[in-house]
Amino acid sequence: MDDLKTRATNREDRHKGTWDPFLLNPAGAEKEQKRTCFRIAQYLVTIFVGMAVLTSAVVAKGSLLVLSTLASPNSMRTSKEQQFYMLMLVFCLVFPNFLAFLKSLWRCAFKSFVTPNFKTMCFICAIECLVSLGTSVLVLVVMPQFDVLTNLFISGGVCLVPAILQIVFRLQAESWKIVFPLCSLVFTIAGYFLLGLDYYARVTSFVDRQDETNYMYIGVGVFSSLLISLCWWENPVQASNRMEETLRELEGFRDFVSCVSSLLRIIIIGGVYLLYYKVIAKTILWEDFIIGNEEYNLLQVGLGLLFLQAFCAAACHWFGVVACKIHAVRLSFALPVCCAGPSVVLLGMILFITESKTLAGVEEGSITEFCGSLVNLHDKNTTSMILLEITRSICRTSLNSHYEQWPFAMLALEGLCMWCGFLTCTHYVWKTKVQRIERTSQLFVRRLYESCFIDLSLLLNTKMKVARAKNQDNQDQIQNCVIYLCATMWHETYDEMLKIVTSMFRLDRYRGNPVKQHADCFNFECHIYMDDAFMDDKETGKRLVNSYVSDLINVVIEVYRVFTHKEPDEVSIIETPYGGRLVVVLPQGNMLFAHLKDKKLIRNKKRWSQIMYLYYLLGWKGYLSKNPHKLRYKKESMRSLDRYSDLSNHFIKAWDDIEIHNRKDISDDNTYILALDGDTDFQPKAVILLVDRLRMYDSVGAACGRIHPTGMGPMVWYQKFEYAVGHWLQKTAEHVFGSVLCSPGCFSLFRGSALMDDNVLKRYTTKATRASEYVQYDQGEDRWLCTLLLQQGWRVEYNAASDAYTNSPQEFKEFYNQRRRWGPSTLANTLDLLHSGSETVKRNTSISRLYIFYQMFTVGSSILGPASVTLMIAGAFQFVFQIAGTLSIIVASIPPVFYIIICFITKANTQITIAGIMSVLYAFLMTASFFSIIGDMVMQGTFLTPTGVFLVSMTIMYMVTAILHPEEFGLIIYGLMYFICIPSGYLLLTIYSLVNMNNVSWGTRETSKGEAEAKTLQNTLCDKNCQLCCWDMKIQVTQEVDNVMFQKMVGHPALLAPPLLINPQSTTQETALLQQKDDSPEETIEKEENKPDQDIQPKYNRGASISSSDYSSDKKSLLSSDFDDDDDDENYSSLAEKKKFPIKDWVNPVKKEFLTKLTTSNMAKNLKEQIRYVLLPNEDELYEQLEPTLNDILNSQLSRVGPEDIPSNSQLDELRDALTRHARQILKSHHKKRLEKKVKSAIEKTLKAPQVEQLNEDEKDFWDKLLERYLTPINDSKEHQDEVSKELKSLRNKAVFLYFIINILWVVATFFLQAIGNDVISIKIPKYFPNGTLSDEYLKVEPLSLMFLLSFAVLLLVQFLAMLYHRVYTLIHIVSYRSKEKDYIEKATSYDPDRDDYIEENIGAIELTVTSDDLQS
Repeated sequence: MDDLKTRATNREDRHKGTWDPFLLNPAGAEKEQKRTCFRIAQYLVTIFVGMAVLTSAVVAKGSLLVLSTLASPNSMRTSKEQQFYMLMLVFCLVFPNFLAFLKSLWRCAFKSFVTPNFKTMCFICAIECLVSLGTSVLVLVVMPQFDVLTNLFISGGVCLVPAILQIVFRLQAESWKIVFPLCSLVFTIAGYFLLGLDYYARVTSFVDRQDETNYMYIGVGVFSSLLISLCWWENPVQASNRMEETLRELEGFRDFVSCVSSLLRIIIIGGVYLLYYKVIAKTILWEDFIIGNEEYNLLQVGLGLLFLQAFCAAACHWFGVVACKIHAVRLSFALPVCCAGPSVVLLGMILFITESKTLAGVEEGSITEFCGSLVNLHDKNTTSMILLEITRSICRTSLNSHYEQWPFAMLALEGLCMWCGFLTCTHYVWKTKVQRIERTSQLFVRRLYESCFIDLSLLLNTKMKVARAKNQDNQDQIQNCVIYLCATMWHETYDEMLKIVTSMFRLDRYRGNPVKQHADCFNFECHIYMDDAFMDDKETGKRLVNSYVSDLINVVIEVYRVFTHKEPDEVSIIETPYGGRLVVVLPQGNMLFAHLKDKKLIRNKKRWSQIMYLYYLLGWKGYLSKNPHKLRYKKESMRSLDRYSDLSNHFIKAWDDIEIHNRKDISDDNTYILALDGDTDFQPKAVILLVDRLRMYDSVGAACGRIHPTGMGPMVWYQKFEYAVGHWLQKTAEHVFGSVLCSPGCFSLFRGSALMDDNVLKRYTTKATRASEYVQYDQGEDRWLCTLLLQQGWRVEYNAASDAYTNSPQEFKEFYNQRRRWGPSTLANTLDLLHSGSETVKRNTSISRLYIFYQMFTVGSSILGPASVTLMIAGAFQFVFQIAGTLSIIVASIPPVFYIIICFITKANTQITIAGIMSVLYAFLMTASFFSIIGDMVMQGTFLTPTGVFLVSMTIMYMVTAILHPEEFGLIIYGLMYFICIPSGYLLLTIYSLVNMNNVSWGTRETSKGEAEAKTLQNTLCDKNCQLCCWDMKIQVTQEVDNVMFQKMVGHPALLAPPLLINPQSTTQETALLQQKDDSPEETIEKEENKPDQDIQPKYNRGASISSSDYSSDKKSLLSSDFDDDDDDENYSSLAEKKKFPIKDWVNPVKKEFLTKLTTSNMAKNLKEQIRYVLLPNEDELYEQLEPTLNDILNSQLSRVGPEDIPSNSQLDELRDALTRHARQILKSHHKKRLEKKVKSAIEKTLKAPQVEQLNEDEKDFWDKLLERYLTPINDSKEHQDEVSKELKSLRNKAVFLYFIINILWVVATFFLQAIGNDVISIKIPKYFPNGTLSDEYLKVEPLSLMFLLSFAVLLLVQFLAMLYHRVYTLIHIVSYRSKEKDYIEKATSYDPDRDDYIEENIGAIELTVTSDDLQS
């Protein structure tokens, strides 16, 4: 309801100035807000992860303590049981090392292998051996000799070496914080001292089963703890920046070192176990390892405790990593880990108090009597065996002393000291700040965790200094990046353009003022590259822009109005060697460039547009940033010489200079290209999530998001489920097991350095000359670009949380033509990658031989698709019509053969029409096939048939997959549409695409409105088609712009403007130029020279091009020049000589599109917003007087001008003088003379017309050479075209033959198996009923069918498992994004100097404000 009222208020305000106050408000233009459901989900995930960390840590520690108690020689278990539990302890130590070995071996074998430095490897392995020795001795030798409480407390002593290194290296940022490691050292030593006193008290007071041998074990335990503490030596060393070369070298071959050290640790664990218990204690009896059926309880308890300890330790480590990645370091990581030890004690006390009564036969009384009676329970309580042993272990403490029980307090103090030492040694963890998404290696030092000390291992392993972002105070260490949004357009409609332009405006609003630092540390520019933007006017022969350009301009103006409630402030029109360029300053100051391509001057189509912007943004602009001295124009030429210059003028005029200053600090690795289509719709979040992927891994060359097709109709429904399955299963499997093969050009982020790598961009410019090149290069350019990246060693990733929406084909013909391009291109690029598989595996660490095999398997499955569909249809025939299997295969093969013949002898449109008819018929057959499978299960009396199990399991799998994608769950309803269209998509479409492989036209959006309807400078008043007798007559009455007399007759307002003056910088006197006749450039210049001097307003050459880049922080000189209070009349009096240049025919029509800004209604609205912009919120009183006064003056001065008419130049000059004079008076009365220049700038900005600019010589020279070298329009000779056509047909014939001969062989093999009969060749499978009973009958299945079914099932299962893995990490990324999401706060309604979240901005235009996080730098 509030939104309705707000829109109504805004509409009424607009209605006061115009009779046309209505807006086209695009979806998504509303301001961004944090969604409550996501906030709640974030909190729930944080709590769940914290509880998981705490629970798994408590269970892991408790299981280890129980195992050590059961394995103790002082326990009541038999020697065989003690030996078995000791073996379980050994496995607990081995398990994490075994996991580390497997992971390292996998990475060495299938990822990357670097030859290690022998000296460094020996050093690391020696330390790991000492650590393993200490761990084995402490856990296997010492802990079984102690009671359970001592075992719990003694592990806290492993902080010794980290505390000492912190003190030695003085790693504390503040000197006083050295107290923490000092206290840790003191607490740990005090704990060991109290441990000795406690055992002295036990021995002297004759506590049960305590003797002087315990002193030796205490000494061994202290020494073992010291060895274990060497495990985390690398953390303080890397934080102190010592041994940098060694550690950097170690990172290269850490996998191999981890593989070797894990094996050494396992060997040492086994060696300690055998040495002590076989040689020293001599308790190992090999026959005791044989466990009979009567000892099932022993096996159950031992394996259960082993599983709990190993699994929970691994889970605790994983959840701890997740907690750090979702930025819940304190709540979900540090707090639960620190509370793990006390929680074990608390849980033990609760169990002891509540469960001790279950020990039947114990005496109730004093603690000594209670402990003494436990000896008699050896054979009485099997179910409470664990509780019994834990209780007896506690009875070995001073609590069971017959003399004094107060020494037990020393044991409690020991635990407290050890715990405090642990906390103070890891105090830095509580202050750890991480980026939104961090690699595990950036959070933790070691890949291996110590399962026996899982809580201490996690905190001590947390890096003391995160590599990129230590905290918010040092946010400048996060790498800044620049993002170039590059949208390619090819005959998009108005609504499609509306989506992409709205998305760009949303990103501008999210980014905010580019002068300010943003929390996400990025700047961006928007570039639109429009193919086929020009046409020849049929009447005048002039080269003009077509209606697509007009639509784009109208979209930009309309979206600008929606976001700001006013017209675009700063617009420039530039002639370029490739056509033209429009430059628009977005509401927040970011830039939008629209590049208009003339196909007579430059190559059209998408790939050449991509080459165009890649060379421009990466090549040319990168060259300028590295060589600013190479520019031929001088820096002072970048300065504004306009009398009425303002801030936005500076942004355009000095754009190259700003770019050179800022781009030089941004490497090519942090320069990103966001490839877009002209109809893509996305949110800022989607872009930031893709940036996270590239920031996280330096080897990632590209990342794509989740593409959602939009539209209506059956074809869109089919594509919705097809895209969903492709992203849910196929792309996630590629991401997890290797690398994504195709990053779609409609929404993908590319790393600049990856595109600039050898054999990527340079080869991407290759012009197709052979038939195979036409198919691979131009039919699927985005897939080919990804293939080049993969072959060079770059990784391509998929981010499921980054959503983008794009229009999909809604017509059957358009869909088939689109897939006719995609199908052969996909096959060609995949085969190219497989062909170079051995070389790619060597270069690309993400691609392994197993992944190459996986891709071979998927390609084979897709090739056999037509045969599989044919056989499925044959099965339907066999069941429905009760015909023989051989005959059903023959019948099912007739339609594909018929369609192949049709595709060879008829035209494409006829092929598509017949395919549509056959698709409908096949849909009925697929429905029959579905019911035939169900019918077969009914006839067999069970669904446990191969086909039935496959169908049921696939249905369950898709349902689970949809549930795991809750926002896309509704797409599951389109699954039925997808199922019945399988023959059309996998049989007919395959045939159509292969047979028409020789057709390399684009196939979609081939119509050109620009050529069909000439867009001239005429306003049609009447357009009628009449018949007179037998004659057809067309009557058209137009309002011509070059007929002044006609304009007077119809009452056109602006007629007295001077002739057109062409200057590099137009002024507002040119606002009526389009009501005048279009003079030639020579005539215009001549008229201008003969004009009286007093009528000429000074104009100046900008001299610099309108270039682009990010401009982030260093603009103080720019801002100060704008807000300087000094009068600029002196500069005005010394203006430079005017420079004139001719303009082309297309410029004036484009300029006319933007002149709606100068209508009376728009000027009143713009003036109000501009005045509000220049005044601070605490100047409300001044605004309340200034704005109405200036508005009244504007209305009075233009009272004779209609609300939708444009005033003449003389009227604008009078209006400017009047507004400036009255504004000066009001400011003087309020003693605000310092604001005079700002208000004057606002007035001039309101009255300023679009600017006609000239490209500087440097950039013009670049474009000339680029066009000559790579982008000259292709004009192949007739002979070459004929030769290519022959090659394409030959390639088509070969591909069709090879493709379909494989399918025919598969069908023929199945046919002969059917002909031979199931009794001769078949696989017999036992038949089970749903209740589990076995039938006497067998299910007979053909070997080929079963093999294919099992293969496809395995493929789906692998993809499903990959999806589960990918879902988990997608959830982590989403939660981490939400925890660091930009806060959208309301703007201050009054000025408060203490507020640091206030910035000066257009209140009427901007609906969100940069927070304090954005201002930190």
